[in-house]
Amino acid sequence: MRVEVDVPKCVASGQCVMIAPDVFDQREDDGLVILLDDRPASEFHADVRESSVVCPAAAIRVIEK
Repeated sequence: MRVEVDVPKCVASGQCVMIAPDVFDQREDDGLVILLDDRPASEFHADVRESSVVCPAAAIRVIEK
């Protein structure tokens, strides 16, 4: 799995951080997404997929490999 984020699309809802805090974080100044790991370990894949689905801005892209 590879993960991409489109930071300009992010609306800083924080859903991804709540679901997958080992993969996503938020910037202090504006709350926009920070991708911590673009190739997360398999134990985080389900959470990353869920984060992608619930992201209100559709700013998370999951590429299955």
